Amino acid sequence: MTSTENVQITHIGKKIRELHGSLIDIVTLMNQPQRDEALVREAGIALDRALFPLLVGIERRGPIGIVDLAAGVGRDYTTVSRQVAKLESLGLAERRQSPYDRRVNEAVVTPKGKAMTDKIDAARERIALAVFASWDTADINDLVRLMRRFADAMGAETGSPPLG
Repeated sequence: MTSTENVQITHIGKKIRELHGSLIDIVTLMNQPQRDEALVREAGIALDRALFPLLVGIERRGPIGIVDLAAGVGRDYTTVSRQVAKLESLGLAERRQSPYDRRVNEAVVTPKGKAMTDKIDAARERIALAVFASWDTADINDLVRLMRRFADAMGAETGSPPLG
């Protein structure tokens, strides 16, 4: 290995540590209950904070198996199953048997649930516009492109299907 390659590997190693630190900061911020509460408030909707990520996950990734949904939000299957039942009782989602595998129950968003996630998306956009107010358009485009590339590469590395 040449000294140039050693320097490059050392540089990449330091950058990976910085990236990991940034990701931990982002996940920590995104998981703060007050962030979800603020987004729900900004969207002008009434939805229990525990149900919020499930509804969004169903809308983004659905139809989605309850087991996959639970894994995606880091919760126990039985807990998520009860919470999806609550979304059903509110008319925001429904469960059905997968047409591909009768053993799998999957969740899909209803029109009422989609209307709610549309309000959430509009609120998220308003909040993001404030965050990115001082950013150049090219930087925002690069961030979006590189984050998608990174997420896809991470999924490929773990053998997970693409999420986006």
